[in-house]
Amino acid sequence: MVADFTYRDARKADARNIAELFQISSDGVADYVWSTLTSEYPGLSLIEIGEQRYARDGGKAVAFSFANCVMAEAGGHVIGMMHAYPMPEPDPQDDEPGDPVLQPYSELELPGSLYISGIALRDDFRNRGVGTALLAIARKVARTEGLDRLSLLVFEQNTAALRLYLREGFEEIDRRAVVPHEFIHYTGDVVLMAGPAG
Repeated sequence: MVADFTYRDARKADARNIAELFQISSDGVADYVWSTLTSEYPGLSLIEIGEQRYARDGGKAVAFSFANCVMAEAGGHVIGMMHAYPMPEPDPQDDEPGDPVLQPYSELELPGSLYISGIALRDDFRNRGVGTALLAIARKVARTEGLDRLSLLVFEQNTAALRLYLREGFEEIDRRAVVPHEFIHYTGDVVLMAGPAG
């Protein structure tokens, strides 16, 4: 039952769990991003790079930090997480061409929304209402931030996640073709979806 689960703000000590769960939720995109940072983190594995990034201090202003995560627990053990932050307006001076593999994701942004960059659960805890509870927490966070919409990206081939978001009132806003890469688990399109915070 959902009542068996508890939810709390993440702590710095959760960084490894966050990285592992973000690895699950991103379906290979996180691994690709971390692989581009190996020169900044010499000698570290991809998951260790992710851990270092999520251990960063600086509060909610650092988008990819534990400060923007909520952890789900069962019996005192982390079983899931949600990572979300307000999507800023684009910088008009940032007209440099981006990484071609990441370009589709950077083009699919909804400024002024609370962007849910990842929701992930350990395998044994799926289909037990935890994802729905994390979305409810995201709505509360959005309202606290004065935002009226949530946004997220989902691969069209990830039908289980797509069903959850449609059931929760999300609608497709835009889509782009996935640039194939050995790290990324899906092909086809990645879809930008938005849902109400209320």
